[in-house]
Amino acid sequence: MRGIRGGFAILRRVKRNFLIDTDTASDDAVALIMALRSPEVRVLAITTVAGNVGVEQATRNALYTSELCNSNVPIFMGAEKPLRRAHQSADWFHGRDGLGDHGYPAPRRAAEKTNAVAAMIETIGANPGIVLVTLGPLTNVALALQQEPEMATKVSRCVVMGGAPCCEGNVTPAAEYNIWCDPEAARGVFRSKMPVEMVGWHLCRGEAALSLDDIQRVLKLGTPVARFAIECNSRAQEAYLEQTGEHGISLPDPVAMSIALDPTIVTAQSEHYVDVETTSELTRGMTVVDRLKVSRNERNRDVWETVHREGRRALVDWTIDVSRWKKALYASLR
Repeated sequence: MRGIRGGFAILRRVKRNFLIDTDTASDDAVALIMALRSPEVRVLAITTVAGNVGVEQATRNALYTSELCNSNVPIFMGAEKPLRRAHQSADWFHGRDGLGDHGYPAPRRAAEKTNAVAAMIETIGANPGIVLVTLGPLTNVALALQQEPEMATKVSRCVVMGGAPCCEGNVTPAAEYNIWCDPEAARGVFRSKMPVEMVGWHLCRGEAALSLDDIQRVLKLGTPVARFAIECNSRAQEAYLEQTGEHGISLPDPVAMSIALDPTIVTAQSEHYVDVETTSELTRGMTVVDRLKVSRNERNRDVWETVHREGRRALVDWTIDVSRWKKALYASLR
């Protein structure tokens, strides 16, 4: 958009539209803060899904987090369980309420009456080019695509926090939680025309996790959102140490949000067909990445035929600029 002032043309940056789908627990809450406080984007809607916690608790947590940010973004409650399975939460990692069980007060406002799936279809249809960011199981997205397959063509980027490309999982040796929770939904999304960018669990580990020094740096910011970001992840910090032996806080959803906000944080990425295992109990939810492009070989052709026919290559992020990701986080919490 151009404006004229004193004879000079001034370019005004148009904010990008975001829709965020979340199973709001501790790391999701920090990701929501990053988006809601960003001057670069306009969050048109937040949709909630069962995952880390039940969908009612996820909705409550999203409402509470939005109020911390002084945001009135509409929040829509979605699927109560995966497409074909019973819901299994991650309360062992995030606490019973998903926010570390600190007894946060009830939000002052309520969710919208419209179902999340209907809201997702409507919001994307009315805003071609929107960025869809998913922070939980892909149940809502899969249901929306079942009703409106062409929805995929109106999304410019679908940034998916999920999967463990060519590495170990965090809920089983083979799978990352968001994909494992509803593998059928994930398979449906990866086999659609959705422009998926996969932000795997590996990107929040090691140097990318908040170290004890990083945690103190956040707390020294002294803002309510900074204190909340660390406090609500207290149980997650304990669980991460129990799970990996690594000290700190791993923040997969904020890493994904930082990439959604600034794609140049990614330092290595490539396009590949991706499928999701749905039948094996050993490898349920495994994201199988055709990194060496062998899926069209004769011995693999029959198994991958549906993926080639119905889907498109996903953009898989392999590495990030850790320093820039953390700077983006700090900036959002000031």
